Amino acid sequence: MDSKMNKRARFDDSGKAVVNFLKREVGEISTRSFANRLGALEDFVLRLGLLRKLERHKGCVNTVSFNAAGDVLVSGSDDRRVILWNWEAGKVKISFQSGHNNNVFQAKFMPYTDDRSIVTCAADGQVRHAQVLNGGRVETSLLGSHQGRAHKLAIEPGSPYIFYTCGEDGLVQRFDLRTGAAVELFTCQSVGNRAGYMSTVQLNAIAMDPRNPNLVVVAGSDEYARLYDIRKCGGEGSTDSGQPADCYCPPHLIGDEHVGITGLAFSELSELLVSYNDEYIYLFNRDMGLGPNPNAVSPVSLSSDTSEMGAEKVVNCTPQVYKGHRNCETVKGVNFFGPKCEYVISGSDCGRIFIWRKKGGELIRVMKADEDVVNCIEPHPHMTMLASSGIESDVKIWTPNSRHRATLPEKIEQNPKPRGWMHRLALPEEVMMQLFSLRRRRNSIPERGRENSTPTPNRDILELIMTFSNSNGDGSSDYNAGDASED
Repeated sequence: MDSKMNKRARFDDSGKAVVNFLKREVGEISTRSFANRLGALEDFVLRLGLLRKLERHKGCVNTVSFNAAGDVLVSGSDDRRVILWNWEAGKVKISFQSGHNNNVFQAKFMPYTDDRSIVTCAADGQVRHAQVLNGGRVETSLLGSHQGRAHKLAIEPGSPYIFYTCGEDGLVQRFDLRTGAAVELFTCQSVGNRAGYMSTVQLNAIAMDPRNPNLVVVAGSDEYARLYDIRKCGGEGSTDSGQPADCYCPPHLIGDEHVGITGLAFSELSELLVSYNDEYIYLFNRDMGLGPNPNAVSPVSLSSDTSEMGAEKVVNCTPQVYKGHRNCETVKGVNFFGPKCEYVISGSDCGRIFIWRKKGGELIRVMKADEDVVNCIEPHPHMTMLASSGIESDVKIWTPNSRHRATLPEKIEQNPKPRGWMHRLALPEEVMMQLFSLRRRRNSIPERGRENSTPTPNRDILELIMTFSNSNGDGSSDYNAGDASED
């Protein structure tokens, strides 16, 4: 019975393309609506296959992003190079040294600049601007910096000049390419200073609401995604510049000190995707917020809207959850997929790409994409197509080119492996940077917050060692290679 139902569902899904084609031909739907309906077909998602590998980098590829037209892809890597690709031909258009002193974490085209203006951020904390000149020559310049790594940046929708960055120093900055000036908007503070010295949230992700460019959301080393109204940030006389407008967190993770957030994404409907390390992915609607002070509310938020009778409307703030992948090792992104964000996509520590239906959270596709970890998945702006990258040194392009519809592997779910938020640090200078950052955060606490704690250098070092010992105690690999199966 189940097999008959599946066959019928598959026929209905494939038949939609024919019906929509006929409707377009007789003028019942527009060309744009036809393209959207066609691009959203699950049949295309199930036929995604590897088109080609883009190979030129000599290190992990940490960022991939398309231009507005979708014909050029930009990538950045541990080799500190930025490459512009003609992905369809598999050719390099331009390759240049970014000017960064460490791994490039993100590179994006500024809109309406004919793909000649690119902004980057990196593990050295620098924020840089690259300009492509006539003849393909590239000039790069330093715009500003963070104390510690700068993982992500967000471009103001439709602006060729303004973008925002966040860093492990908790600072959010706004950059204007017309002046080259950086404005420090606010430093993200942890709720209730729960960890004593951890007063600053180390930020990993930032995103802007495409429907309201005044709203920016940031997240990092605690459980909350914080939404800010940037009109209230960084201005003279502003008293609430560090106060979020709203906070988002699944009820069961409130107060959990072992999770953090690695990825954020907004849909065209202002829905918010949040990817947790050592946990799952969650989808929030705007009315699921906990308010500016999550400590003051219960896991069920009350809407600010009231009826004429004055009764408050209670809104369940439990978000949609997406399970199956593993996000323990690296700072992974998350994204929507489809012309109207019909799907949710993420990489995984097991080297696979996971695709869920947005509505209902059902996992429909798992694709082997890397021998180690997939960190970045970027959807094409107009086509049913993906670009992915990870620990390997190439970029992979995925299109619906398979003759057969894929089925899910028998063993899929990767149970999160608790490690704590502090990950393994490979280099001595990284350990020292964390130590100095820890001591700086201690010194920034008001005197009344240190009455019962007298930090000493030895104590700082001991706590740092204990943190890494607890997070790396098993010393084992983060997934069993036998668990990873291809389509």
